[in-house]
Amino acid sequence: MNRIKNYIYRNRHNLAVFVLLNLACLTCIALVFARVTYTDSFRHSGLIWNLFLAWIPFILAYFAHAISWRKITLYIVIPIIAFLWLIFFPNAPYMLTDLQDLARAGGVGAPLWYDVIIVVWCSWTGTLLGIISLYLMQDIIFRTISRWVGWAFVFVISAASSFGMYIGRFVRLNSWDILQNPSETAMEILGLVIDPSMRLAAFTVLYTFFFLFVYLLLYSFSHMLAEQRTRLQETPEQLASTQPSNSIT
Repeated sequence: MNRIKNYIYRNRHNLAVFVLLNLACLTCIALVFARVTYTDSFRHSGLIWNLFLAWIPFILAYFAHAISWRKITLYIVIPIIAFLWLIFFPNAPYMLTDLQDLARAGGVGAPLWYDVIIVVWCSWTGTLLGIISLYLMQDIIFRTISRWVGWAFVFVISAASSFGMYIGRFVRLNSWDILQNPSETAMEILGLVIDPSMRLAAFTVLYTFFFLFVYLLLYSFSHMLAEQRTRLQETPEQLASTQPSNSIT
């Protein structure tokens, strides 16, 4: 029993994040089902499937992070997991584009404010799943290669996921197409890269900056809290040694 308590205490923040994400998803599902029951309309029911897809990169990243401490799995298993993670990762931030569904007519039976809370809650939950999964993958690169490569990875993935969001929203390709028809899907994506439209360029740039902003903000906030906990644990002698000296040399 004491061992379980110690484990929970040491991992209380990780467990809290996992529990809160599950509660958020359950709340989203309950909100959608309540709307379907009340209005007899299946509008926004697709958000549940999108949430399921957003969990895939989170689970893959968590599993990769858990086994990354062993060198055998680090160089054999993780590259396969990382490839699958890369394919499914855009599904998490993709839910931000579901906000545009609010502009469509046909909100039968439900007030607009209710649809707003459904879509915002679902899109924010999906985005958080993506951010946490990216953080876990970045941490693997931090430990195995370097911090610079890890941050370069974050910037590249942010741009690639924004491009993937565009493909999913406007070209209507998804992660399953890459696995089922890799050659045909690759040729279609290559055509977009060779001859990009103005909409593609603007969408990719703006969503890349937005996702990076959210990621960097949450990353900085989490480390700010860690720094505060470290200061609270310091002794008076350690605190005094870190204070600037007022003497003139």
